[in-house]
Amino acid sequence: MGREIDLLANFPKTKRDIKDRCERKTEEDRAIACQFGKEFFDGARKHGYGGYNYHPRFWQPVVPDFQKTYGLTSKSSILDIGCAKGFLLHDFRNLIPGIEVQGIDISSYAVENAHPDIKPFVQVADARKLPFPDKSFDLVLSLNTVHNFEGEDLAIALREIERVSRKNSFIVIDAYRNDEEKELVFNWILTAKTVLHVDEWKTLFNRVGYTGDYYWFIP
Repeated sequence: MGREIDLLANFPKTKRDIKDRCERKTEEDRAIACQFGKEFFDGARKHGYGGYNYHPRFWQPVVPDFQKTYGLTSKSSILDIGCAKGFLLHDFRNLIPGIEVQGIDISSYAVENAHPDIKPFVQVADARKLPFPDKSFDLVLSLNTVHNFEGEDLAIALREIERVSRKNSFIVIDAYRNDEEKELVFNWILTAKTVLHVDEWKTLFNRVGYTGDYYWFIP
């Protein structure tokens, strides 16, 4: 098992009205969000992002932390699992010229509406069956994605990350450390099917053989 490391520390923090989301969230909202279509990305806020658009202030401050941590250069290759519209990959290419990037997402809407510069490098695919050979990438990322699976599907997704990575991987997942955080995260989630205590996640990593780095999303 790898390191617990916060590589999104420089991602801009937004104020979340968790109480309001909890009071307004319905099972219908969750069902719409889990389709990962237009409503999730560019529809009403209760169904997802409420408009998912590119702005350099989000991912540009994050890329240098990945670059330093994993020694990324123009000769490196990256896969982003759950890449959405490819904004993170766009900033990797801008800030590390020459780096090889690929992205997959389950959402055909997201891929069709990807950043124009990144469209050639993203495709619709399932994290449980990545369309790449073994050991294809120097770094495999999956931010707020694998927790959308449960049971054996989750185990398969983690093993797929292991399979296509030459060395490094990093995931972010919904989690909690105490009862207060547990209440926060369960009030916030729309699409996650697996939310565990951080120690339970680590046990799962060991069981399925995930050896990469990781961090937690806690609202």
